[in-house]
Amino acid sequence: MSIIDEAGSFNLGDRNVKRLGYGAMQLAGPGVFGPPRDHGAALAVLREAVASGVDHIDTSDFYGPHVTNQIIREALHPYRDDLVIVTKVGARRGTDGSWIPAFSRDELTQAVQDNLRNLGLDVLDVVNLRIMVDVHGPAEGSIEAPLTVLADLQRQGLVRHVGLSNATSRQIAEGRGITDIVCVQNQYNLAHRADDRLIDELSREGTAYVPFFPLGGFTPLQSSTLSNVAARLDATPMQVALAWLLRRAPNILLIPGTSSVGHLRENLAAAGLVLPDEAIEEMNRMADIAA
Repeated sequence: MSIIDEAGSFNLGDRNVKRLGYGAMQLAGPGVFGPPRDHGAALAVLREAVASGVDHIDTSDFYGPHVTNQIIREALHPYRDDLVIVTKVGARRGTDGSWIPAFSRDELTQAVQDNLRNLGLDVLDVVNLRIMVDVHGPAEGSIEAPLTVLADLQRQGLVRHVGLSNATSRQIAEGRGITDIVCVQNQYNLAHRADDRLIDELSREGTAYVPFFPLGGFTPLQSSTLSNVAARLDATPMQVALAWLLRRAPNILLIPGTSSVGHLRENLAAAGLVLPDEAIEEMNRMADIAA
């Protein structure tokens, strides 16, 4: 039994996965563009993650582009039967590293084919549609056209399950009219809690919620509060933030990313961190701290 088993598990489509996974975005170069500074270290992180019990890896072929998926394949292929690889489509990278919406039928079909080829798979476990109405956060707009393309690829047997990233509640409802939505991936953390109600709704429905940027966008005062709590618990701020997310709702699946084996081990150790009630109350108030 590994330490991440202490965090429990939750269903992701037709698979039950441990709630602490790994996000591969940081395996690419600066700005998630180009190759990593240390290719060997990237391979080592992936192998350590799986050896530590991680059975859920989040990636995309537009990381790099192509870089993270090729590294995952080099490090882990042939994959363990219990490993679920979740990828995403809906964007492409410009030659300058910019993020460009890619929602046409041809672009989405090519993205799925790129993911399959670079990961060395015949079918993708879960494909998240990254909604690019607004690159910086969820914004309203119909997703019927691109999601219909993914549903067609699902019927062709290239995709098992479909999720949404950067989505609003209205888009999730629209999506469910087209295909089953098995997960939602949005920004959420101690300080940015716009999805509080959505998380609870998804939990009641048995749908996984995958927050990204667990330490993203904190004000100095919020960061200071988190650091003080971490110091009292002899933990890192990231460990405390991850432990709070694990306690927040049972349907939350975490995908902390790192390019360091040492940091990976620290992140996974958050599964065994017990947060006292007073610490939780203090952290819950962080959302109310004025920016």
